[in-house]
Order: sequence, then C-alpha cells, then structure tokens
Amino acid sequence: MPISPSGALSVLAQASGTWTAQDTRLLAAAIAGIAVIVVLISWAKLHPFLSLALGAATLGVVAGMPFDDLVETFTKGLGKTVGDVGLLVALGAMLGKLLTDTGGAEQVVETVLRRTTRRTLPWAMVFIAALLGLPMFFEVGVVLLVPVVVMVASRSNQPMLRIGIPALAGLSILHGLVPPHPGPLAAVDALHVDMGLTLALGVVVAIPTAIVAGPLFGSYISKRVELPPATHLLGKSQLDASPEKRPGFFASVSMLLLPVVLMLGKSVADLLLPEDTIAYQVLDTVGTPIVAMLLTVLIAIVVLGTGARFTRNRLSDVIGSSLPAIAGIILIVGAGGGFKQTLVDSGVNNMITDFASGAHLSPLVLGWLIAVGIRVATGSATVATISAAGMVAPLVMDLPPAQGALVALAIGSGSLFLSHVNDAGFWLVKEYFGMTVGQTLKTWSAMETLLSVTSFAVILGLSAVL
Repeated sequence: MPISPSGALSVLAQASGTWTAQDTRLLAAAIAGIAVIVVLISWAKLHPFLSLALGAATLGVVAGMPFDDLVETFTKGLGKTVGDVGLLVALGAMLGKLLTDTGGAEQVVETVLRRTTRRTLPWAMVFIAALLGLPMFFEVGVVLLVPVVVMVASRSNQPMLRIGIPALAGLSILHGLVPPHPGPLAAVDALHVDMGLTLALGVVVAIPTAIVAGPLFGSYISKRVELPPATHLLGKSQLDASPEKRPGFFASVSMLLLPVVLMLGKSVADLLLPEDTIAYQVLDTVGTPIVAMLLTVLIAIVVLGTGARFTRNRLSDVIGSSLPAIAGIILIVGAGGGFKQTLVDSGVNNMITDFASGAHLSPLVLGWLIAVGIRVATGSATVATISAAGMVAPLVMDLPPAQGALVALAIGSGSLFLSHVNDAGFWLVKEYFGMTVGQTLKTWSAMETLLSVTSFAVILGLSAVL
C-alpha cells in the first residue's frame, strides 16, 4: 500500500525525534497556504494568479516571515519561474502557432493517423512524447506537444485526456528518472553512481510505468472526466484563408525535433567534451533551452513560412496572435513559482530535512520517502531529488553499483509524487488543457502519483532481483 504524504512525514518525524513548536508552525503554515489557494479557486472562483499570491501571503504570515521578506521571496520566485518557464511557454506558443497556421501540425497529424489505429494511438503518443522529452525539460516538451495532442484528439474524434495523459506520462517519467534531465543528473552526481547504468535501469523502469500511467490510466480517466473540445488552446487565427500549400511532413517534424537535437547536443557535450573547447562552448550555448527554442522559432519562420508560401506580413500576424492566449498561463505559472519559493524560504524544506536525518530505513525506502515529503511540500521535483540525494549519499557508498543506481532512481520516483497547487507544472497543465483545479487533481495529480508509486514498485522488484 502506498504511503501518503502525511504518513511519510509522520514516519520521518517519529524516526528523528526532533519535532518542535516551530516545526508545528511551519506545517500549519504550509497546510493553511495550500488550503487558501484551493478554497479561493474552487469555491470563491477567484483568478488563480490572485489566489496563489494570497496563498503565499497566508503561508508567510502563519510561518512568521517578516512582510518585507515575504514580498521579496514571492517576487523572486515569480521572476525566476517566468524567466525560466515563461519564456519557453511564449516561444513554444509561437512555434505551435506557426505549425498550426501553416498546416504543418495537420500534416504531422494526418501522417500519424494514417499509420496508427484508434486503439494504438495513445501508445503512439507515449512514444512521441518520450522521443521529444528525452533531452529536454518537462515544460519545453509540454509546449511542443500541445499542438500535436490537440490536433490528434480533434482529428481522431477522441477525448483530449485519452491522447494527452499518455503524452504527459511519457514526458514526466523521463523528467524524473532518466538523465540528462537535471534531477537525475544531480542524483547521479551526489550519490557517485554510474551514469550509464542509471540511464539503462531508468529506461527499464520507465517503460512499464509509462504504460500503466499513460495509455491505461488515460483510457480509464477519459471516461470519467469530460473536457470540452480543446481546439481553442491553439488560439484563433486572425486569417481565415487556408494556406495555399502546406509544409511537408519532414519539414514539420524537423521543426519539432530541432530543439530536441540542440539540447541533446548540449548533453553530449557535457559528458564527452572538455569545457575549454570551442565545440563545447557552441553546443553548450545553442543547447540551452531558451536559446534552442529561439533558434527553432527563427528557423521555423523561414522553413514553415516558405513551405506555406506566407508573406512577411502574414508571418508577423501569426507570431503576434500566438501570445495573447498564453499571457494568463505565464502569470499563473509564475505565481506558482512564487508560492513554491515562499514554501522553501519559510523553512518547510529544512523542516523535512531535519526529520529525515534521523530515520533508520533502507536507502531505497528512505530516499523515496524524503523525496515524497519535499516534493509535496515544495512542489519542485528537482529540489526534492537534490535534497534527498544529498541526505542518503553516505548510505550509498558501500552499495553495489546496481543498488546505488536504484537508489538514485527511487529518489527520482519519489520526486514525482502528487503534483498539486504549489507546482508550476500543475498550473501549466491545467491552463493548457482547459481544466478546473478539481479536474487537474483527478487527472494530472493522480497520474503523477501513479507514476511515482508504480515506478517505485518496479524499482523494489529490480532491487530484489539484482
């Protein structure tokens, strides 16, 4: 039976024996902040941006943060998230609008539909998401896949969730378990385990996990949570005329894969090239997510625009019309980052760390529990992975290579548990798929929890065998 977040915290608290009045206050602050957000959005119908800001204020006040520090913390977290995620969302929206209005996305969708059946389409989406998501951040994969998911669902006349959940599962499990994503890389570095072995075992764990939480769960939940047609997520074109000619399948897919290739080049450079070489510096620069997306948009303007025979004025209109639809998404995701930063700076992260330091559990279970606790409290999979890896590192030194790699994977597994209102990814998925908070909890949050529990069960099985 999976352990709940509160159960995980209780185990850690009992093991450490260091519960104090301040810890009680911090726990109450975290619960109060999250409760305010949920009530304001679900009951009061307040805009999520304002709800997140008020939730962060509630958390800070209950935790005893000075007001000046509270404001600075929230704005710092908001600014960092908008700088990291917001720019990617904007560039991804431009690329998605180019693919849509030039007919490139439709060309990809038609080709995919011709080569798959209705039953196998969700499985194909897992594969496509895994292909795109291997070298890139989760947020980049989402903004690249949304146009494809929406058009596949629309053209195949299937529920959005039956197509979207497998794509999200494929992206998320790679983000949590497989290098070169930042969390797994940090775990490998902190635990000093073998990179290649961790990557290989991560793929072994990811395959059955993505199947359970992707096509199987997607088919189940799509019958129970109905979403309206999602074509509005692509934005409305200001131009009624269809393109005279569509870009070819190869050109369209190339634009989807170009940022993947650029970011993969950066990962290869990090592993194989000396940092003082020109080749490393070039690959490191163009493989940075924002640079890779910017270069892709600029190239797509030429490639897709030429393929559709668009004029410069029409291309300008297409790019401009892509931004209004995602302005609200950027603000909401940014506010989620502000709330997360408030959780971290208020001391909730340190509270969980102190609890975990005295726990007497196996490294596999301890690493998963710590990552679960930090993930639920802070909303960041990467923070959860880095913190948990640092705490269990002394326990891994004498383990065989395969067991050490499995500890790294267990930590990554725990970092996926229960994405909710303090996770920027929660708001990104909610807004892109046009869901309510309740629907997002039933679909996205449940899928993330299923990913975590299933992958941990597979890891325990591998540990018994290896």
